[in-house]
Formats: sequence, structure tokens, C-alpha cells
Amino acid sequence: MKITVLGGAGKMGCISVQALAGDGRVDEVVLADVNRTNAELVIKTIGSTKVKYIETDLNDPASLARALEGADACLNATVYYTNLAVMQACIKAGAHYTDMGGLFHTTRKQLELDGAFREAGISAVLGMGSAPGIPNIQARYAADRLDTVESIRIYDGIKPPAGEDMRFTYAVPTILDELTIEPMVFEDGAFAAKPPLTGFEDFLFAPPIGVLPMHLSLHSEVATLPVSFADKGVRECFFKIDYWGMAPETVEKVRILADFGFNGSEAVEVAGQMVVPRQVMVTLLDNFVPPLTDFLAPAKSKPPDWVKEIVTEIRGTVEGEPVTYRMGTLTCRGALPTGLAPALAAIWLADKRIEPGVHPPELAFDPVAFLKELEPYDIPTVVTVSRGL
Repeated sequence: MKITVLGGAGKMGCISVQALAGDGRVDEVVLADVNRTNAELVIKTIGSTKVKYIETDLNDPASLARALEGADACLNATVYYTNLAVMQACIKAGAHYTDMGGLFHTTRKQLELDGAFREAGISAVLGMGSAPGIPNIQARYAADRLDTVESIRIYDGIKPPAGEDMRFTYAVPTILDELTIEPMVFEDGAFAAKPPLTGFEDFLFAPPIGVLPMHLSLHSEVATLPVSFADKGVRECFFKIDYWGMAPETVEKVRILADFGFNGSEAVEVAGQMVVPRQVMVTLLDNFVPPLTDFLAPAKSKPPDWVKEIVTEIRGTVEGEPVTYRMGTLTCRGALPTGLAPALAAIWLADKRIEPGVHPPELAFDPVAFLKELEPYDIPTVVTVSRGL
């Protein structure tokens, strides 16, 4: 099988490329990226003849079409703003599609392409990073075993850095959106918007993480889980994270900049030049993203000090009695599942294991089989079931 990774020279995309190159089911990996220097570094570090580079500019439809030519599946590892355009290109190319999330609103627009994908005879699975992705599959595992589902509560716990560490954990534009756009929750059976950085609660994660302060954040899981399990009676669903894995001090600095207008998308005149404040801020903050080498193969022997557990608590009933499932997926190699999960999804898609159409993860994958595929990468899932006496 042949799989194209758009943004394969990026921080998460290069993890996907590594996983695909090392999987015996994959014959060829197309690393499609506009950054030739980073792409060559990724290919040299991986050292696999399976990986081929195609210089690709997503703003050029012809360039994108060349990257998708002959691909069985496309893994879109670029920023979520490109999701809809890339899906349209996949329809033309006849390539299956997956991505790392659409921050709720984009995901809902992507679902509207279901008919077009069915007509083309191809499949798409939306939001297959570590989260969204793994929480959706965790929720499916529990929902399959419950007669009713009352609530789905998702907690993405990342071991925080020291206060003086100002690194960003993933794409700066996405973090800025999560920090400033109102989180969506499913509350009392209806969708509702909440202010950013609200809904704080302390939550206990597995060692070595412990207790972390968790807050609401805009995420794609909430867009699909209440709909997928509506027949189970879901009344509540939310996603919480701990400052996106960054130091609270860093988040506060960025929020102040946003409050002063530096996240604005309208151009302003500065010394006779028109400048978009957000573009300036993103450019400067990119200097605080860890280097690409932190995500490449040599780092596996000494993984970065990034530890995360994705926990989904699903409360419901079995034969009228209350039951709670705690699904915990733990990794001590922080960013790894964000690149690994979509790589596995792309393989399932290329292998035609997903029926045509556009699907959320919870309706696309057998949860046991998929979570088992994470275990060889030292990403185990532990299930705890709580019942009354």
C-alpha cells in the first residue's frame, strides 16, 4: 500500500512517517511537504527506502494532486484549516483520508462530505490524533458494554514543564485557537459554548503524572460523540486539558497578548506597512516550538520528558444499575500517539477496513483491535470498571 503524509516534515507528521515506514503492511510512504530541508532531514534520519519526498504546496491544487497520485490513503498532518480542501482533493484522487482533528466546527463541516465520499467509494476518518482519536475509541469501548450512557468526560493530562519553560507542545495556530475560541460542551442534552479557560477541576492521573488542574478546551470529540451515542441517552460530554501541556505562566503571557489584539486577523498599518498581528505573533512564537530533531528516531532511545495520559470516563447503566468505565491510555513519549494513531488509521483505511463515507473514529474502528495496535509502542490502555454494591 502507498500512503501520502501531507505535512510529513512537521513535528507530528514526521512521527507518522516513521511509524508508516516501519510497518510491514506499508510499501511506500510519500512525504509531501513544502519544506525540503526538513523533509530531507526526516528521510535521512529514518533511513528507509520506502520514504519518497514530493515537494508540495497546499495552496497549489496541481501540486497537491501530484502528491496524492496513486495513493491508497492520505494522512493530513497539516494545520486543521486545510482539512476541507484536502478532502476535496482526495475525492478527485480516489484516496482515503484521515487527519488529526478539526476543532469541533471544522469537523462538523467535514461530516457534510459523507455523501461525496460514499459516491466516490472512498472512506474518511476525522480526528485521529491522540486526542481527538483515542478518546473517541475509548468511549466506543465502554458504550458497547453499557445499556445507557449518561456522560462522556474526557481528560487529556500532560505532565507540565517547569514555569520557566516556554515551549509550545504542538502547532502554534491551533493552540491560539484553543486558547481564544469558546469551548463547546454537550450539557443537559444540548450543545453550549463556554468561556475559554473555565470549568477548572483537579483530576487524578496515573503515575508519574498525578493530580493536574484541568480546564475546558475546544475539541472535536464533543462534535461527534453525543451524536454517535444519542440512542444511549447521552446528556453530557466535554473535553478538558491542562494548559495544552504548557506551563501556566506561558499560557497567561499568550493570553495577555491576545487580549491586546495580537491574535487579530485584520491587517493594521505599522510604519506605512500593512501587517496582520496574528501572523507576526505566530511567526515569533514558532521560535518556542521544540526542534524537529526532538521528534525523530534517535529520540526514541531517550524520549523527551513528555508524559501524558488520555482518560475518558463514561458513566451509564447496565440492567438499571450505575456503572462507570475509566479508560486510561498512557504514554511516556508525549507526542508519539499524536503521530502514531493517524498512521494506524491510514493503514486501516488503505486496507479497506472502513466502509465508504465520512466517519468519526468511534464509528470507524473496532476499539479492542485498534487499542491493541498501540501496545507494541509502549502505549497501553487500562480499563477500570466501577459498580455499586
